[in-house]
Amino acid sequence: MVANWFSRTPRRIEAPRVRARSDDQVTTKVDLVEFTPDLQQFLGRAAYVQLTLFENLSRAVSTAPSTSAKTALGRAAELSIAKHRQLAEEITRAGGDPATAMEPYTTAVDTFERSTHGADWLETLVTCYLTAGFLDDFFARLAQGLAPDVRGRVAAIFTGDSGSEVFVQLLTQAIENDPRLASRLAMWGRRLVGDTMLVARSALDDRKTGNRKSDEARIEPVFTELIAAHTRRMDALGLTA
Repeated sequence: MVANWFSRTPRRIEAPRVRARSDDQVTTKVDLVEFTPDLQQFLGRAAYVQLTLFENLSRAVSTAPSTSAKTALGRAAELSIAKHRQLAEEITRAGGDPATAMEPYTTAVDTFERSTHGADWLETLVTCYLTAGFLDDFFARLAQGLAPDVRGRVAAIFTGDSGSEVFVQLLTQAIENDPRLASRLAMWGRRLVGDTMLVARSALDDRKTGNRKSDEARIEPVFTELIAAHTRRMDALGLTA
């Protein structure tokens, strides 16, 4: 059954089933260009999402148990806030005001942040690693529906370095030191998928189409591929998605 991406009732959703890992290989990418919102709407939402990702990273830096961990995460935080600033600059370039453009999305994204920041430092690290990766992939795809003069520049913001290797190193070391952590962090990683998918889904502009059943059928493969990438990130930690 095709997941109902166009339900307007907020709810926790289950991730679609992904292909077996042996089948995870480069395939023809399914795009979202028909669902890309207007430029200011795209940029406003993406900029506030990125600011929230930075806030989570800042929390991870402040609660890190060692100076070396703080230093490593500080670099990732710098990369994150740089992405936010680039998006804010694009809003200004397009004639908008960053704060005004972001304001309509604060309530929904703040709710996402509260439900995903984690109970402790390690869960916060997992959140920073997995949600940022998923949303970067998503917005890079959604940007392909923007006007030709801006799409490449905006998409490049989301495909740039995010410092993900820092999270892999810190989390892998923690799990090696205490293997009992693996099951808890794996469960947390699986829980994050539904909330992150809801944030991504809310960025789609389905008003441009009109055939809801057909729209759902086109969207489902995109999210299946995004979840496959999420699974590979979990694999990099030695966790089961």
